[in-house]
Amino acid sequence: MSHTRDFSGYRWNYPSLRWPGDAGLALSFVLNVEEGAEFSLSAGDERNEGRHEVNHEIVGVPDLCMESQFEYGARVGYWRITRMLMDAGVPLTLNACGRALEATPWIAGDAVEQGFEICCHGWRWESHAGMQEAEERERIARTAATVTRLTGRAPVGWHTKSSASPNTRRLLAEHGGFLYDSDAYNDDLPYYLAVAGRPHLVLPYAFDTNDMRFFDSFAYVRGDDFADYAIDAFECLLEESRHAPRMMSIGLHTRIIGRPGRIGGLRKLLAHIAGRQGVWCATREQIARHWLATVPPDALATGGRP
Repeated sequence: MSHTRDFSGYRWNYPSLRWPGDAGLALSFVLNVEEGAEFSLSAGDERNEGRHEVNHEIVGVPDLCMESQFEYGARVGYWRITRMLMDAGVPLTLNACGRALEATPWIAGDAVEQGFEICCHGWRWESHAGMQEAEERERIARTAATVTRLTGRAPVGWHTKSSASPNTRRLLAEHGGFLYDSDAYNDDLPYYLAVAGRPHLVLPYAFDTNDMRFFDSFAYVRGDDFADYAIDAFECLLEESRHAPRMMSIGLHTRIIGRPGRIGGLRKLLAHIAGRQGVWCATREQIARHWLATVPPDALATGGRP
């Protein structure tokens, strides 16, 4: 259960890659679908989830307030967000928990109909840190099998909630079929690692350009807070991408940005990026496939943890 860390990364020596359309910046919108995968006594779990619009864990009895807060994301937020992105012509990756799709199979059906990518977000809305290897292997297989059954297509991406375990990447490689994982927050560009003796692609994610900050630290209060921060990040990366490729992740949650008091922030962000030159909006699968086809795994020694 050990791992190594690499603080060097690209050291500003980035590959000469350009994204499709001669774009310098690849922009990835990710919508997390977790409703039904949260912990709840009503579902037979040992505890209730304690974080939603408030941080308050109910112990010993079902938490009907928390459950209904999560339900909002599937009942209302998913549709409000996805239709806004579709109207803007923005490709979308769903980070979907396996048990969430079991509870909301119509979301899987809609994703197929609309051409959304579905990336595995674990079986449950839980960290894999400290999870026993046999249990984690089963969770990976069960999640991938559920996505395949409900969509007719095997998933190619993986992203653990919070921290993965030191075994996660090796288990993904052993399972086969995964092109990438997003269990890293350490760069503005994809990179390769050696996992189980083979090159493995990492597409870093981001916690800052992410609507979870409405809940996690209350750094965002109004929709404009989210939009303004994401726009600042977008402008910085777009400027840098004139000289070297960049990638930006926008993290969304159905029950968070999908609320009427926050959705305006997403609308403002989409209006800002609309029609901008040098930007390629893509699913994470599209980004991964372009990188794999353009940057040979042995071309660069890059950073991250195995």
